[in-house]
Amino acid sequence: MTDGTDARRVRIDAHLHTVASHDCQTPPEDILAAARRSDLDGVVVTDHDTVEGARIAESLAGPDDPVVIRGCEVSTAHGHLLGIGVDDAPAPGRPLARTAREIRRQGGIAVVPHPFQRSRHGVARDAVKAVDGIEVYNAHTLTNVRNAQAQRFSARHDFPEFGGSDAHTAASVGNAATEVAIDAGRSVTHGAVLDAMRAGRTEAVGRRVPALRYVGRMVNAATRKTLSFL
Repeated sequence: MTDGTDARRVRIDAHLHTVASHDCQTPPEDILAAARRSDLDGVVVTDHDTVEGARIAESLAGPDDPVVIRGCEVSTAHGHLLGIGVDDAPAPGRPLARTAREIRRQGGIAVVPHPFQRSRHGVARDAVKAVDGIEVYNAHTLTNVRNAQAQRFSARHDFPEFGGSDAHTAASVGNAATEVAIDAGRSVTHGAVLDAMRAGRTEAVGRRVPALRYVGRMVNAATRKTLSFL
């Protein structure tokens, strides 16, 4: 993390889901309650191709709650891409670079989640271009091999690093996060967090999700996908 001498570190879970995602059954109010119980200063709700869960979480958050930042996980033609701080979800299926431009047009930040993991729609190495950051710690993994690869790639190409729990259950909220260095005199607001993220004042921190919870999510996602075809 590159920060100024007069900065305050805050912890933001930059990647989590609600029931608005096809592979999650957790309502926004449960995600928000988990954030309250954690040491988080904020969360970015990043449902698949929609900001509806984020809108609901925003409406439920009180003045003393962790800040809720609207986001989404867009299904681009090259893999998944987080849009942090967007008002609306960009249309899915478009090229990654075009989607990143749309995210920035809305004032957001384009971050590649779980890169290089084809089974999770991760963006391939040769397609990671014109983005604002790389998720180098995703808590939803059985090993740290992929996270280590992402961290080396991020450092080699000078991308700001991000961390997120990729939570699909309340119990996983905060398992990973992005430490953001905001200006010491600023409150923890959307603007303060997004400004620091854009400036690259970020560092990923986290711990892996327990193996049984990981397997449970995979089974649940497969079941829901199968039922959608019935």
